[in-house]
Amino acid sequence: MQERQSFLEKLKKLKDTQIIKVISGVRRCGKSTLLKQFQDYLLENDVEKSQIIDINFEDLLNEPLHNYKKLYSHTTSLLIKDKMNYIFLDEIQLVENFQKVVDSLFIQKNVDLYITGSNAYLLSGELATLLSGRYIEIKMLPFSFAEYFSFVGGNKKEAWNSFFKYGGFPYASTLHDDQIRNDYLSSIYNTVLLKDIASRKKIGDIALLQDVVKFLFDNIGNIVSPKKIADSLTSVGRKTTSITVDNYINALMESFILYKASRYDVKGKEHLKSLEKYYLVDVGLRRLLIGDRNTDIGHILENIIYIELIRRGYNVYIGKIGSLEIDFTAEKSGEISYYQVAATVLDESTYAREIAPLKKVHDNFPKYILSLDEFITSEDGIKQLNVIDWLLA
Repeated sequence: MQERQSFLEKLKKLKDTQIIKVISGVRRCGKSTLLKQFQDYLLENDVEKSQIIDINFEDLLNEPLHNYKKLYSHTTSLLIKDKMNYIFLDEIQLVENFQKVVDSLFIQKNVDLYITGSNAYLLSGELATLLSGRYIEIKMLPFSFAEYFSFVGGNKKEAWNSFFKYGGFPYASTLHDDQIRNDYLSSIYNTVLLKDIASRKKIGDIALLQDVVKFLFDNIGNIVSPKKIADSLTSVGRKTTSITVDNYINALMESFILYKASRYDVKGKEHLKSLEKYYLVDVGLRRLLIGDRNTDIGHILENIIYIELIRRGYNVYIGKIGSLEIDFTAEKSGEISYYQVAATVLDESTYAREIAPLKKVHDNFPKYILSLDEFITSEDGIKQLNVIDWLLA
């Protein structure tokens, strides 16, 4: 198992603190594996096996525990009175009224509680209110390219080509047969679509949901709106409304498969409420539905950079400066950085187009152009970097 070092270090720092650790993220991004790695760490550091209570609610053996009263009774019966008990509840959202169990376990003095979920519903509504100020969310994502390369090894460019094509879902990275890897990615997609979205949201028209998904996957990095999607689908005979499309988009975001990048006026220092762009949690899923097209390289790069900035803890927006657009304005702890992303800027007109909006930003925060070009240069303090090297930095 590839150790998810950054996430594991967070859990180590939070060990034995009176706070609930919530690990969230899309299905199969490595949440359960992270819990197992942390449990191994506990066992190596003087914690006895009897102090660890581990329940995965996707396991059929644990189906009786989907009743919250039975779950609470079962869990408390295993507690050791004079020692710290480490409780791991994996995919807890499958338990109805799970928030009651979480709250009741939290108030136990000798309980260190860890929960995971594959849906943003985990921290919405009643639970968020109930646990306000009493939890820390650790947002997991599939492998970054740095993690992927560390795992697969070998030639850097070959690893990049594979990552660019198939993405970074951890188990998919262990598969070397293209068809098997596609089948695995397809199983993730279908599980999210049918189990996490269609079933939970009670969506009857699965074909329409799939059409919306395909439209969004095909338009990563483009400005889209629910109305635009609804009009486009209606024009080809799939009549729907912008309200329905908006509900589907929200469901996709709740399942951590889709991320929204809002726009930010760099000069006016204000967030704009329209003309968003959407990006996928993993580019391998896009290729699964859309296939390979050379014209898409720039948008796929954008998607990879956007998710990497999210992974590095930034709030990421589409920058607007006058009539021009900056691909990404990234903010963390009051610090801002600006990014333009392109497959190549060797052509003079392309380079001029990419650097123009960055030159209009007159603050002292760092500005970058990221491309697949090999050389590194800078102009007016704007650095041009190779995407692969930046991802590995």
